[in-house]
Amino acid sequence: MTLRESVWTALGTVLDPEIDEPITALGFVASCTVSGDGGVSVHLRLPTFFCAPNFSFLMVADAYDAVAAVEGVRTAEVVLDDHHASPEINAGVAAHAGFVRTFPGEADAELEEVRRYFLEKAVVAGQDRVARPLVDGGAGPDQLAGLTLGAVPPSNALDRLRERRAELGLPAGDDAPLLLHPDGSRVSPAQVPLHLRRARLTRAGLEANGDICRNILATRYADATGR
Repeated sequence: MTLRESVWTALGTVLDPEIDEPITALGFVASCTVSGDGGVSVHLRLPTFFCAPNFSFLMVADAYDAVAAVEGVRTAEVVLDDHHASPEINAGVAAHAGFVRTFPGEADAELEEVRRYFLEKAVVAGQDRVARPLVDGGAGPDQLAGLTLGAVPPSNALDRLRERRAELGLPAGDDAPLLLHPDGSRVSPAQVPLHLRRARLTRAGLEANGDICRNILATRYADATGR
């Protein structure tokens, strides 16, 4: 794997927190340049000029951290283009200032609670992705309530659910229940129908937001693939 490929793979771990999709898949990486001596320059772009500064800051900061951690990268620069807060965000990330110091007088807390809130939504949506094929195959509330992650057929959706749970400190091993409440407690058979309805609505909302962002980005820029 070349250094550029390693950098691109690292960027693929950076998520739009509101959508729970990689910035590479969403087309948010406008360019990625790697020099022969290990200097990396990445430009990000977002669907609108007024995308929320907190989400925008998280993506730029996470992209910088991901790129800087790649073996062989000597210097890293991540820049957000065409955004109303680009000057503040770019300067704050370059200075490792954090969100509060980047927006003094406007921000009163860092963004870990925001990140956690959307990770919790991703975990709820992920349960629908994993459970829906089982429901379609005839699994009922009693069976679903008793299922563990280790008993579910392997899939990308299952791997994704495990990763999101682990980030939140929720059970993610083979013996962990498939269906969990946000506080980590098991969903009872009686609670399964409502729990899965909520999970499906949450998944639909995330995926609809992702489609909207892709379409707006494609309208704003002639080429939304980046790279």
